[in-house]
Amino acid sequence: MNKTLTSSDLAAWFAAGCKPRSQWRIGTEHEKIGFCMDSLRPIPYKGGRSIRTVLEQLAGNDWQTVNENDVPIALKNGLASITLEPGGQLELSGAPLDSIHATCMETTGHLHTLKQISSELRIGFLGMGFQPKWNRDVIPWMPKERYAIMRHYMPQVGRGGLDMMLRTATVQANLDFASEADMANKMRISLCLQPLVTALFAASPFEAGKPSGFLSRRGACWLDTDPARTGIPACAFEDDFGFQAYTEWALDAPMYFIMRDGRYIDCAGSSFRDFLHGQLPQFQGQYPTIEDWESHISTLFPDVRLKQYLEMRGADAGPWPWICALPALWKGLLYDPQAEQNARAMINDWTHAEVSTLRQAVPVTAMRTPFRDTNLLPLCKQMLDIARAGLERLNICNDAGENEARFLAPLLHAVASGQTQADRWLASWHDEWHGDIARVFADAMHP
Repeated sequence: MNKTLTSSDLAAWFAAGCKPRSQWRIGTEHEKIGFCMDSLRPIPYKGGRSIRTVLEQLAGNDWQTVNENDVPIALKNGLASITLEPGGQLELSGAPLDSIHATCMETTGHLHTLKQISSELRIGFLGMGFQPKWNRDVIPWMPKERYAIMRHYMPQVGRGGLDMMLRTATVQANLDFASEADMANKMRISLCLQPLVTALFAASPFEAGKPSGFLSRRGACWLDTDPARTGIPACAFEDDFGFQAYTEWALDAPMYFIMRDGRYIDCAGSSFRDFLHGQLPQFQGQYPTIEDWESHISTLFPDVRLKQYLEMRGADAGPWPWICALPALWKGLLYDPQAEQNARAMINDWTHAEVSTLRQAVPVTAMRTPFRDTNLLPLCKQMLDIARAGLERLNICNDAGENEARFLAPLLHAVASGQTQADRWLASWHDEWHGDIARVFADAMHP
């Protein structure tokens, strides 16, 4: 019989992620929205020209197929994986790597291999944050049991959840921490700066073939997905925030499912706290394993998610240079001690209410969003200056002698011009594209 877990045991699972600075790595995940080149329609799961065919052709060369109900749904290669989001968005979850130079090689290699396959299949993949043309009813659902549970539950708790699942794409950076205090400091900084990152990375201005009214339509989805599991946990702004406080927040966040004998069991809306006390309605008198806890944590979607590392979740997917720009930004801010100190000083008196208000506004106005007596553009510049100085002090160079600050180039250009990728696409749509949404498919397609 499994040991009955306590909330302290669950908090200790997070603490097991603490690592000395010498072992810190950074992981990068990015999603891509697939389409058929002739019709621009989403790619189906099955058929000669399909996501399944892409997975089958990517398999091999150390990539092992992961099946569910006898069909391929993912690939694994050590700590890296290639997975499917609900609407067929293809995600590379990269391995934890020791430099952004290595991240660039990993990303470039993946996109190059994918290009070879997709060219033969006459499909493309968009580097942008939201499906620009097609409504939900056109997009095929991927055959994963967990998605069926979420598909049923999402409309009960928000209007944006199904759009989030089917039509969005993101790029994410995962970072290590040394201790509970280090985690808490990084969490506070990154939660405060996440709206700035959403603004800077805004790259999803279209919906149903025309401007949506948002610069980050992806960001807007998260405002109405499920308030009990998303957003900015207020506990992170308390002076005594740590693993236990996050545990208490997660215990009360609704569950989706548990797995038993390789099958997903619907527990949507139930409380893990009840499960911890043997009072889960679907399993009265039964208690969770630590694997159940790990699975539950992966179904929570705050802007910064704590696992045994920290996940930065605020950015739209974008063109290739923006993929490596995100981990470079967060590494520069949080892996150099002086930069981390400067970033904390920048946001030290920001309140939970202020940051939550910013989060609501940035999908519409991005870097033009007002804050106190200014707007986010100069604050994004300040954030980038801190990150660039941090990367220059770390001074991890490639064979050409260039340090990782080079990967901030698209962000520096955006701040210098005051234009996000979304602003540039909108200008093109109104001007030389003459309202032809097909042009964004060509412009945003990964090379």
